[in-house]
Amino acid sequence: MQSAPALPGAHAIFEPGNFLPRLDAELSGLDQPRNIRSATVAALAEARAAAMADIEAGFLGHPRAARESVRAIAMLTDGIVTAIHHVATTHLHPLRSPSDAERLAVLAVGGYGRAEMAPASDVDLLFLTPYKITPWAESVVESMLYMLWDLKLKIGHSIRTVDDCLRLGTGDMTIRTSLVEHRLVTGHAPLAQELGTRLWSELFEKTIPEFVEAKLEERAARHQRQGGQRYVLEPNVKEGKGGLRDLQTLYWIAKYIHHVDRAVELVDLGVFTRDEHLAFWQAEDFLWAVRCHLHLIAGRPVDVLSFDMQVEVAKRMGYADNAARRGVEYFMQDYFRHATRVGELTRVFLTELEARHVRSAPFLGRLFRRRRKLKAGFVDQHGRLAIQDEAAFVQDPLNILRLFEEALRTGILIHPDAMRLVAANLDLIDDQVRSDPEAIRIFMDLLLRHGNPERSLRRMNELGVLAAFIPEFEPVVAMMQFNLYHHYTVDEHSIQCVAALAEIERGEHPEDLPLSSEIINEGINRRVLYLATLLHDIGKGRPEDHSILGARIARRIATRFGFSPEDVETVEWLVRNHLLMSDVAQKRDISDPRTLRDFAKAVKTRKRLDLLLVLTTCDIRGVGPNTWNNWKAVLLRKLHQETAAALDNGLEELNRDKRQNEAKRSLRHLLIAKGWEAREIRSEISRHYDAYWPGLPTETQAVFAQLLHRIGHDEIRIDLHPDTDRDATRTAFVLADHPGIFSRLCGALTLMGANVVDARTYTTRDGYATAVFWIQDAEGHPFAEDRLPRLRQTILRTLKGEIVAREAFATRDKPKKRNREFRFPTHVTFDNEGSDIYTIIEVDTRDRPGLLYDLTRTLAANHIQIVSAVIATYGAQVVDSFYVKDMFGLKLHSESKRLSLEKKLRSAIADGAKRAEE
Repeated sequence: MQSAPALPGAHAIFEPGNFLPRLDAELSGLDQPRNIRSATVAALAEARAAAMADIEAGFLGHPRAARESVRAIAMLTDGIVTAIHHVATTHLHPLRSPSDAERLAVLAVGGYGRAEMAPASDVDLLFLTPYKITPWAESVVESMLYMLWDLKLKIGHSIRTVDDCLRLGTGDMTIRTSLVEHRLVTGHAPLAQELGTRLWSELFEKTIPEFVEAKLEERAARHQRQGGQRYVLEPNVKEGKGGLRDLQTLYWIAKYIHHVDRAVELVDLGVFTRDEHLAFWQAEDFLWAVRCHLHLIAGRPVDVLSFDMQVEVAKRMGYADNAARRGVEYFMQDYFRHATRVGELTRVFLTELEARHVRSAPFLGRLFRRRRKLKAGFVDQHGRLAIQDEAAFVQDPLNILRLFEEALRTGILIHPDAMRLVAANLDLIDDQVRSDPEAIRIFMDLLLRHGNPERSLRRMNELGVLAAFIPEFEPVVAMMQFNLYHHYTVDEHSIQCVAALAEIERGEHPEDLPLSSEIINEGINRRVLYLATLLHDIGKGRPEDHSILGARIARRIATRFGFSPEDVETVEWLVRNHLLMSDVAQKRDISDPRTLRDFAKAVKTRKRLDLLLVLTTCDIRGVGPNTWNNWKAVLLRKLHQETAAALDNGLEELNRDKRQNEAKRSLRHLLIAKGWEAREIRSEISRHYDAYWPGLPTETQAVFAQLLHRIGHDEIRIDLHPDTDRDATRTAFVLADHPGIFSRLCGALTLMGANVVDARTYTTRDGYATAVFWIQDAEGHPFAEDRLPRLRQTILRTLKGEIVAREAFATRDKPKKRNREFRFPTHVTFDNEGSDIYTIIEVDTRDRPGLLYDLTRTLAANHIQIVSAVIATYGAQVVDSFYVKDMFGLKLHSESKRLSLEKKLRSAIADGAKRAEE
């Protein structure tokens, strides 16, 4: 596979006929081997640096296509190896009349053998000898390796005879694969020719099925190691699903079976169509470009597209930010679309192998599956759902949807030939089909009838059918969300949410999700809920708020689908408000009656509340593994319970006085049960202000009662209790009140690596601060029991002034390098309407360990009393909501004071971020 270098007026190193005489002239006056090697290395290092600079400059002129560049790097490496071999055999170890045994061929193997090299790729060499290696050949190889190492090249090498290659290739699949791609670089050509002839006749032609199965097993294991998903947010360009190695696997197998040297030859053999080969070509070019940029940025072999690298690569490939999205998001969308096409090409190729009986079709599913009678037009072919008559199939466009319906109904996998036919005929799905009642019936049945809609949705999405039937879905296909919170692209997240809903319906989570399961079991409008779940993020990627735009799009789709006006309105409302319940539960104090009252007014009906609860649950569970936890579950259940009571019994249920009296009564009963005397109970209940009562669970108020009981003025009492129901550790403090206490407690907790998710602080009438924090470890779980004593010690030392949190954070506050490219503009808002008696300050910004401490310290320094704090974290972004009063116990009514405070909060955030970067 020869290719001209990608550069006009390329360096002489590419032309051995010109370069070697010049090198000989430079070495002519030298006779010491060391001097010859040094001069050779110096000349080649200079030549290589100049040639690489030319190649890199040429590559940056077409930064999204690397085919010419990877060939040019391979050819440059050929020039280096050829020159070094020439020096070793003519200057260092010349032979006047070599015997038959003193022959040496230098072959490129692996990716280098394929003439494809990224800037920092390994150089894999096979030194081939006819018989056992002679002292002369050993000396030549040794001298060559020393010079290659001195050039700082990473060399993989082996010295073998032709017989060795056949023997080792028979027993080791890795060696055999590298030999598939051998290519003579320099040396004795007849020896390389003998190797090629014998490999094909004595090994390859006799072991085709074995090789194919081994490569496919290797591929499956590799995908599993890389996360098993095509849409991993930090993909491995080389080893990941839909990456270069998948394309190379196709190439290896094709070459092994068909003796082809280039993928285009598979078109003539009928394996790929011209369009499919074009997709192969474009994906390969794009993926190589990404890999080359990674190597050039890092200056070493790097194949993982980490978040920080994604931004750099996108910039180099010419992707620019606009008002709607960042350039890096457009880049990753292109990346994932190419990866999806690679998956389709792989399926097509595997089908071809099965048809030729080179690969056995999967049979395990057939073995344990009861055969179901197929509908007319479909046949079972090797355990796959195939099309009986392709010409008849494409006469009726609805057959495309019927194919997926039949696959879901029978549980049979769709034959790749059928997928191929569908992908080639997507233009049959036009506006007439999209509004056809039968087509809509089939699509809604796919969602509602068979119990696992995600299976058909995912396959329809990969083949482009979903975007063809719902064109509004096309912009979010493979759309990456550049943040640490979302684990999937927008389309995959939507399908994951539908899968989560189907799991609840199948009764898989009665213990984890009792409320959602109960709502589903009692009966719900499934059509509305499934369509809203699928479409809830359809408005993403545009400048407008995705909930508002998505609601308009969802209304249009539901109307086209023939939903009743009431159902259309409900779908639209759910999409517009799909974040409402999550935001209220995670960013607001849901013990505040005003919060509950406003939420109940927004929801209006119990039916909508139930639908929204299930949608919210599926949305959070569909974000990624471990995003859902008991903390969020408890918040959502409590919000649903309180709101349902208000909607069922009237908003007067949310009366503040009524809730205070209920809280006092509950505590009184609990303390009586614990054996407290009536006088002590009266004393405990009278020592708290009104605000204390609605804000805390009864069991937490009982803990404070115990901590306050007969406390000394200088005492600090702490209670640490793992609250597994909420996936958090409850940390309660009682001590004499003084300004800044809340901030110091935040500092102490954060120094121990605690993430504060909720906090309340009140002052008793007799001057004690009662503060409670719910904290989680870095994994989002309660602190381990063995860490609690050290946590207690750190808190006490901080409160006594032995540890100054601000100083301690100087070395601990640094964000990880891979997180630095995430942009979260800081928003500070003041809300005087969301609570009857407090101002709510909401700070939305990038998260870092010392942030909460910096914010609370700033508030304390400005005489702001924090009553409660609610912290919601979304990957590298955090929203801290503080319920506050001024020093006189009033809301922050003065605009000038609010503006001044906002400026100081922003300054604290910026100073902390700057400190973290130093």
